[in-house]
Amino acid sequence: MLTVLGFAMIATFLVLIMMKKMSPIAALVLIPALFCVAVGQGAQLGDYVIEGVEKLAPTAAMLMFAIVYFGVMIDVGLFDPIVRGILRFCKADPVRVVVGTAVLAAIVSLDGDGSTTFMITVSAMYPLYKRLGMSLVVMTGVAATANGVMNTLPWGGPTARAATALKVDAADIFVPMIPALAMGLLFVFALAYVLGRRERRRIGYLTLDEVLEPQSETVLVAAGGGTKRSADGPDSTGTGATGPGATGPGGAGADEGFQGLDPNRPTLRPRLYWFNAGLTVALLTAMILELLPIPVLFLLGAALALTVNFPDMADQKARLAAHADNVLNVAGMVFAAAVFTGVLTGTGMVKHMADWLVGAIPEGMGPHMALVTGLLSLPLTYFMSNDGFYFGVLPVLAEAGAAHGVSPLEIARASIAGQALHMSSPLVPAVYVLVGMAKVEFGDHTRFTVKWAALTSLVVLAAGILFGIV
Repeated sequence: MLTVLGFAMIATFLVLIMMKKMSPIAALVLIPALFCVAVGQGAQLGDYVIEGVEKLAPTAAMLMFAIVYFGVMIDVGLFDPIVRGILRFCKADPVRVVVGTAVLAAIVSLDGDGSTTFMITVSAMYPLYKRLGMSLVVMTGVAATANGVMNTLPWGGPTARAATALKVDAADIFVPMIPALAMGLLFVFALAYVLGRRERRRIGYLTLDEVLEPQSETVLVAAGGGTKRSADGPDSTGTGATGPGATGPGGAGADEGFQGLDPNRPTLRPRLYWFNAGLTVALLTAMILELLPIPVLFLLGAALALTVNFPDMADQKARLAAHADNVLNVAGMVFAAAVFTGVLTGTGMVKHMADWLVGAIPEGMGPHMALVTGLLSLPLTYFMSNDGFYFGVLPVLAEAGAAHGVSPLEIARASIAGQALHMSSPLVPAVYVLVGMAKVEFGDHTRFTVKWAALTSLVVLAAGILFGIV
């Protein structure tokens, strides 16, 4: 019974948000609450929610202060040279812009933190997509998928969890998987090229002068709409995106106040550029070296950045107010997700779902448990947390494989194949940073990205089998 209700709860959530019948926050809270009552455990709802909140509170704190920190860095102009450099490299060509998004997301993902990757990638690429009138879900989809492949780095989380759960060395999991992961990353770049070609056919090819003209920038900053010029037609107005993701959570005016490339905004601090650059490098280095917990690092970094760049109290309040929408949106999503995960775990739905899936594996598939694990990693890491999958399900799969001579290392390597899809899961807090900063509806992002991310994960798994890694 719990198995059926667990799948029903997840399916109901996904359908409602993709059909835009409920907001993600409302769906994450109300749907699990109703299902908790349905399974006869309504009296324990409070305990489940508090337990979920306690587990995710550090993540929420990290995201809140990280948004403030990187928001201040955008305000003071730290990323302006990057944006200008990418713009000139891309030459206003949608193909280069989308490929550049994939490359930038992959490079920044080396720090192992998805939230940081999405903040930097969106802050750099968002103005380009708006200027060119490109679909913003292309940006979020490519960035999330590229980050998902790179999330398999030993310090990214999944590989370390797999190593811990199966008591093997993380390097023995990751290093042999490099060729397969490289194939996955190449597929993301190829996908970015194809999506870029599609965008080029839709909006035309603009010249650099057309994109940089002052009038276009004024329109971008002043209103939710923008002006785009097609290479083969007259000017037309649009929201900066068409199809899925054409409208963000703020509606037509959601882009008001975005000053990503405005060279005259009063918040610029050119004299402090190298201080801000050094502070950011030091912060990311300390995060990678784990000198302090990540929430503490971003709390200290945000406080220092505000104090040095905006010593006047009124200016500090203005900067905090400017980023309050993003902070509230992301923090709200995280705490709402705590209700969802708390009910899934507390009621036992996750365990029953996992046991059912493992029990449904035919006996004849025993010698192919690595392949089975890789295939199961796609839906299971999407519908449950990495902790739930790697510490709850993976040991059971490894035990079943061992009975047929499949080594734990093969099982562990196959288990990280689904990470490209996992990064767009509604249970991953970082994805709300991505869609929030890009002003894309979560349902639009999900509908566009899931198929490409799943295909990328299958490419990684197929490459692993082809190369004899799993």
